[in-house]
Amino acid sequence: MEGAGVRLRRAFPHGNELNFDPFLLLDDFGSDNPADYLAGFPWHPHRGIETVTYILRGAVEHGDSIGNSGTIGDGDVQWMTAGSGIIHQEMPVRTEGRTRGFQLWVNLPAANKMMAPRYRDVRAKTIPLVKAGRGVEIRLISGNAGGVAGPVQDLVVDIDYMDISLEPGSSWKRDFPPGRNSFIYVISGMAGITGVEGDSGPETLVSLGSSQLLDVRTGPSGARFLLASGAPLHEPVAWGGPIVMNTQEELDLAFGELDKGTFIREPGPGKGAWTGGKPRFYRD
Repeated sequence: MEGAGVRLRRAFPHGNELNFDPFLLLDDFGSDNPADYLAGFPWHPHRGIETVTYILRGAVEHGDSIGNSGTIGDGDVQWMTAGSGIIHQEMPVRTEGRTRGFQLWVNLPAANKMMAPRYRDVRAKTIPLVKAGRGVEIRLISGNAGGVAGPVQDLVVDIDYMDISLEPGSSWKRDFPPGRNSFIYVISGMAGITGVEGDSGPETLVSLGSSQLLDVRTGPSGARFLLASGAPLHEPVAWGGPIVMNTQEELDLAFGELDKGTFIREPGPGKGAWTGGKPRFYRD
């Protein structure tokens, strides 16, 4: 249970960040029952990280302290760089049928943790569909595949992030540069991965570690999965709920600023829909 009362599945939690560096967590949220998600994530702070929210189906209204507000829906991505500090909210909208989405946290290196916050609204129509062989289709959010680049450019941390669908009886291989950490998270179907015993079904995360090859195949059900790959930071991690820094002293400073009302250093025009006040602390 997270936020103000959202039921979700955490694919990998706090305490595993060094194994998945530069990724901090992956949340899978969604339900056929609006009571599981409508409470949402009211105003809360972030510093030192990026949050990447990908909506498969449904809608989420958002607003933040740097002047952004709106709604993301089916196939859209919200790429938020908290940097020195942002306060935002994400409030799911009641949807007929099943709502489903994911939030990935990406750590920022020490040199960029206090950069100016920024927000990128990536609409589904701008995300290319790459045909990567017979029966293989990639929704490319960031990185490169088949000579195509994803729409999210100018990244602080070199991240590949994609949604991959394999038809029944198809296969796909991807090479990774040396030293990267990679994982897949199965959304539906069954994926057979070379080096992994048995097939991996829905809501299964497979850590590829620093392997330089992903070799995946499907049986009669096909498969759909997220793939994330990134260059590790190799830096200490000090985790304080929604704020991730390098030292405890930096965390103490951040939470002290929240208490004093000096947390926001880049307020933005009009502060969006945020009217000030003390935000809630999620993921404590």
